[in-house]
Amino acid sequence: MTISVLATPMATVIFAFTLVYAGLMDLTTMRIRNGLVLVLLAAYAMLAPLAGFTLEEIAWSTAIAMGILAVCFVFFAFGWMGGGDVKLLAVTALWLGFDHTPAFLLYTALFGGALTLVVLRLRTVGLPAFLGNRLWISQLQSDEAGVPYGVAVAVAALVVFPQTRWMTIVF
Repeated sequence: MTISVLATPMATVIFAFTLVYAGLMDLTTMRIRNGLVLVLLAAYAMLAPLAGFTLEEIAWSTAIAMGILAVCFVFFAFGWMGGGDVKLLAVTALWLGFDHTPAFLLYTALFGGALTLVVLRLRTVGLPAFLGNRLWISQLQSDEAGVPYGVAVAVAALVVFPQTRWMTIVF
């Protein structure tokens, strides 16, 4: 069996695992490590050509990712988004491609809005005693803390990914 036949299953596992891990890390630490973003970037660079993506498809995916990075960098500069969220959003768009990024962004906004409402609600109620000693939960309840938007990014990506070319490549 050649590596090109394994490219799509490898990509699926790497993409799903890394996004789940990034979402959980953001939820529990309010940080998304650069290493996770670099894993996604390197895996895409290696596996997209092996999976049969054309140079044109890769170029369009890169263009949309760079556009998202530029726009979201402005959001970061105004304090509206965290840096890890910006990088995760851009590299995820790279994987999903030009044709699936609009759906991904819509789902991210919807899941992010729902997550924000849950976090805001959490901040208005007291924590039960058994949860009070969980640092990450008490951190979410802090008015100074942001919203772990990486969770919304990860969930949206996992909802959209099955419709992408990664999952529809037939050998």
